[in-house]
Amino acid sequence: MICLTTNRCPTGSTPVSGPTRKILESIGGNPMSTSICPCGSGNLLDACCGHYHAGHPAPCATALMRSRYSAYVLGLVDYLVATTLPAQQAGLDRNAISAWSAQSTWLGLEVESSEVFGGQPEHAFVTFTARWHDSTGEHSHREQSSFVQNDGRWYFIDPTVEVKAGRNDVCLCGSGQKFKKCCSSYL
Repeated sequence: MICLTTNRCPTGSTPVSGPTRKILESIGGNPMSTSICPCGSGNLLDACCGHYHAGHPAPCATALMRSRYSAYVLGLVDYLVATTLPAQQAGLDRNAISAWSAQSTWLGLEVESSEVFGGQPEHAFVTFTARWHDSTGEHSHREQSSFVQNDGRWYFIDPTVEVKAGRNDVCLCGSGQKFKKCCSSYL
């Protein structure tokens, strides 16, 4: 048995703290297989974003967006890095991602729309609003995120991570196209 309190745990139970405690609290202290997914779909975590967290590719940009929100709720920094455009992964600050995830109480995600960009089915925008609470109060963030699909996997294109590519260089996403014809408009 797992005990989420910091004192007076019943005999035979295991007290938990730190990131493990945060994860268990965010999913109601239940085993993952019976927990509702934090993305707001209403589905069980294992049948929803947990499937992608376990390594299965998200079938569309919206599913990846939802799974990334759930990863923030659950503190899955490795997943957040792995689902960012590979050329940007080295520029991510893992400690900052972990700290923001741990210091926030996630209140909900609303996906407003998803659309293909410029007739290119491997590029998509997802517009969403995420809500959270931290030591400074409650916050709401609305964003239109860019995603690219390569080799059957969708990736988030992080606008905060600088990339160096010339307009005529091969695109960083691995599509084989010139950067100016592919992802340059997203960065």
